[in-house]
Amino acid sequence: MTEILSVRLDATVKKRLEALAKHSRRSKSFLAAEAIAAFVQAEERELGEIRQGLKELDAGQAVSHERVSTWLRSWGKPGEGKAPR
Repeated sequence: MTEILSVRLDATVKKRLEALAKHSRRSKSFLAAEAIAAFVQAEERELGEIRQGLKELDAGQAVSHERVSTWLRSWGKPGEGKAPR
């Protein structure tokens, strides 16, 4: 089931969308819906990762800045260190 959503677009973006729709032989609505769905999915994934990271920090599962810096400074040198955990 679909619903209608009105969106205001900059005139230039609208023209670009119209051109894409014409060249892809898809409707502007189809392309906009696909773009919004991809954006929502990416944002949900990012927020989920942020929440997970905050839970890990709250649980004390963090690597100190100093350990990460030491590891990064070892890159490309003999005896390059392994990533801290």
